[in-house]
Parts: sequence; C-alpha cells; structure tokens
Amino acid sequence: MDRRLLVLASGMFAVGTDSFVVAGILPQVAASLGVSIPLAGQMVTLYALSYALLSPTVAAMLAHWPRKRLLLAGLGVFVAGNAMTALAPSIGWVLASRVIAGLGAAMYSPTATATGAALVPPERRATALAIVIAGLSSATALGAPLGTLIAGLDDWRSTMWFVSILGTLAGLGVWLLLPAIPPLPAATLRQRLAPLKDTRIALVLLTTLVAYAGMFSVYTYIGVIFDRVTAGAPGVLAGLLLIWGVAATAGNLVAGRLTDRLGSRRIIFGALLVGAVNFALTPWTSAHLWSALPAIVVWAVCGWGLLVPQQHRLIGLAPAAAPLLMGLNSAALYAGVSSAGVLGGAAIALFERHDIGLLAGALLALAFGVAVLADRRIRATSAPGAAGATAQAG
Repeated sequence: MDRRLLVLASGMFAVGTDSFVVAGILPQVAASLGVSIPLAGQMVTLYALSYALLSPTVAAMLAHWPRKRLLLAGLGVFVAGNAMTALAPSIGWVLASRVIAGLGAAMYSPTATATGAALVPPERRATALAIVIAGLSSATALGAPLGTLIAGLDDWRSTMWFVSILGTLAGLGVWLLLPAIPPLPAATLRQRLAPLKDTRIALVLLTTLVAYAGMFSVYTYIGVIFDRVTAGAPGVLAGLLLIWGVAATAGNLVAGRLTDRLGSRRIIFGALLVGAVNFALTPWTSAHLWSALPAIVVWAVCGWGLLVPQQHRLIGLAPAAAPLLMGLNSAALYAGVSSAGVLGGAAIALFERHDIGLLAGALLALAFGVAVLADRRIRATSAPGAAGATAQAG
C-alpha cells in the first residue's frame, strides 16, 4: 500500500477522532467547568460549523499554496486548537478553541483527499480516496473509543492532549514522507468558485447533505433506538459502535475498489437504495440482537461506502477544482450531520423513538432521487471535449 496515502490517512484519523470523541466526554467537561451538558455540547456544534463553513473557503483562498505546506499548516492549527482546549480554564475558551480546531481540520481534510487522488493514476483514484478516508472512518472504531477510555482513566483534558499528539504524529509523517506537491495553476477566486454554478455539482452536493442527514439522525440517537438490545448497558452499546466503526472502514475500502472497477454511479445508487430499505426496517430490526447486528453492519457499509464514489464523481466533473469540491463535499456532509440531531429530535417528538429509522429511510430515498437527477444531468450535459471527465464522473 502506498505509504503516502497512509500518511494522509493518519491525519484524517486525528481529525476523525476529534470529531467523534467529544460526544463521549461531554459529561466530564460539563462537570469540570460547572456548566450544563447542553452548553458543553456546543463544542460539537461549533467544531462542525467551523469545519463546514470554512472548508470551501479555505480550499478556494489557499489553493495557490503548495499542498504539503497547506497540509502542515492545517495540522499545526488543528494541534494548537486541541491543545488550547486541553488548557482552557473556562467554557468560553473551550468553545473558542473548538472553532480553531475546526479551522485546522478544514484546512487539512479537503486538501488530503484531493492530494490523495492526485498522487495516483485516474484508474486508481477511487481506491486512493478510500484509503485516505479510511483514516476518518477508522476513527469511529478505534480513535473515539480509545479517547473515551483515556478520559475514563484520567480526565477529559488528557483526551484532548491525545488528539493533539495524533495530529503532531501525522504532521511529522507529512513532513518526512510526503513529497513536495505543486499548487494548482494560478486562477482568480471567481474562477476557482466557478464550479458552484454547475447544476450537476450542486445536485451531487445536495445528495451528500440529504443522505448524511438521514444516516446521522439514527447515529445521534443510537442509544435510544437500540435500547431494546442494549437494555441500558454501556458495554453492549460500545460493542455495537465498535462493530459499526469496523464495518464502516471495510465498506469505505471496498467502495473504493468497486468504484474504480464499476464507476461511481452504481455504487451511489446501490448504497442509497439498500441504505433506505435497511433504515425503513429499523423499527423492527432494532428489537433483537440477531437482527440489529446485520442492520448496523449494512448501515455502516452503505453510509461510509457512499462517500468515496461521491467524491470520485465530483473530481471527475472538475479535476482542476478538486480541493474546492472536496471542501464543499465536506461542508455538505457536516451540514447534514449538524442537522441530524434536530431532525432526529423532531422525529422523537412526533413519533415513537424506535421509528427514527423511518425518517432516515425517507431521507435516503430522497437522496436517491436527487442522485438520479444528478446522474441524468451529468449524462445529458457536458462541455465540448469534456466527455472523458463526464465518463469518469458517472
């Protein structure tokens, strides 16, 4: 396996650990700082919003930087933000530090995925994307549980130091092992933002947003949805999350290889359709362990298996704007994740808590419809001489 891609994945592992571990330490943070858990929960919100809003902005404004420099700068800001969280004396400083950490992640993640795709021939692009993104998905299986364990053995500040160390090690790997990669050709900010006017790109991004709003509406409330299986036992829930994370990593890697062989279209359609049916059955499958386990595996495989072909499709539509498009896709994903808690909460208020999967299934069905529109647009419209890019995108 290409060690350059593994280096990029290590940084994604640090970013993913930071994204997922905070939810597990919120009670400790709240007790330590003397604030309510909902207020401490804004750590998650501000990090996600910072990441979502700044990813496309950073990708467009700093596209003239050499990519290695941008990767190192992003990890430097990320490490500084997490160190600031670890040292913060009050909730105000904690929340400010989460914005800084989100900025560092926004500088690193889109650049890492675009760089990974650029390091290999086009026919291996999806596999390269899958390896880099595997750092993010594996953080759910290993990084977040390990960080939560560290908090249990010591305190939540040690967890934030752990995340800082992960970012530092990734930075050393980038500095020592990644070759110098030139910046994109000179262009104005308006030229770099031009892909936003493309309806095809807008529809692909909308697919990401709607799909992940559905998937994470279940993840946010997984404890209450699967309470008939866990019976309130934290160990059982942790086991389900571990299985989810392992399946997510496997699904991500398999999706990369399949996308290189079959194209993004079939993988996107398959993941959304199978995912929609799987979520629609959740009110029943979440009642028993024997049915909950395969349901969680299918959910993870489809959820993380969607991200690679979506990114592959975007790069195929506008290769020169890859960093910007990766930033926009990250923004769409985090916007979906940010809205998931609200949507899931509304579903609990309106329906029985075990029926949140019905909402998720409906959103994935809607995402499938948007993906079909995007596919038709991609096939019907292409600039003269851009047939190759359109073929790659489909």
